[in-house]
Amino acid sequence: MKKFAAITAVIALCSAPAFAANQGGFTGPGSTQQTSSQQNGGFTGPNGSKATVESAKSLRDDAWVTLSGNIVERISDDTYLFKDATGTINVEIKDKRWNGVTVGPQDKVEIQGEVDKDWNSVEIDVKEIRKVSQ
Repeated sequence: MKKFAAITAVIALCSAPAFAANQGGFTGPGSTQQTSSQQNGGFTGPNGSKATVESAKSLRDDAWVTLSGNIVERISDDTYLFKDATGTINVEIKDKRWNGVTVGPQDKVEIQGEVDKDWNSVEIDVKEIRKVSQ
């Protein structure tokens, strides 16, 4: 019985990278991501307050916002530059938040998340991202 448990554990550990390979992500400037068409689903009900980049910058810390625009560049590991008609803002998107969505700079997206204010910077901590039709 111990051998069966050990073999099962080894198989589970070895197969984990294969499942992680198709999680989606950004495919534009600064990215090393390959394309993926898998999407795992998520919430489809009413959105949080719609905002623009300009208005999001003046909201309180931890305010929930929904922004529509484009992710135009990858800045670092999980930080991207988001742009709408009113300006640009850094957004933090953890790998687990992509949920199989793959986007490039030409794709319009809707992001939902929290305003994250520090002493001299504002960014959005993204909780959900989805591609929207033009």
